[in-house]
Amino acid sequence: MEEKQIGAVDHFFGNISVSMIKLTDTLKVGDKIHIKGNTSDFVQDISSMQIDRVPAQEAKAGDLISIKVDQKVRKDDAVYKI
Repeated sequence: MEEKQIGAVDHFFGNISVSMIKLTDTLKVGDKIHIKGNTSDFVQDISSMQIDRVPAQEAKAGDLISIKVDQKVRKDDAVYKI
């Protein structure tokens, strides 16, 4: 199971459990990610994502995406694609 860092958490909205992630590589709906930080360490599938509040199937490097996350994350947590 090889992992490649594709971005980092930019912001987390705890009340709706949504994370903003600044990408350094591409990401698609259906991909599996691993979020790891000082207190975060979990894997989840990307079932949906948004770019500027518009649903998207794919995002590229430089995009700021928002996704629903299963657990709390923190700014600068690393995001890896599995």
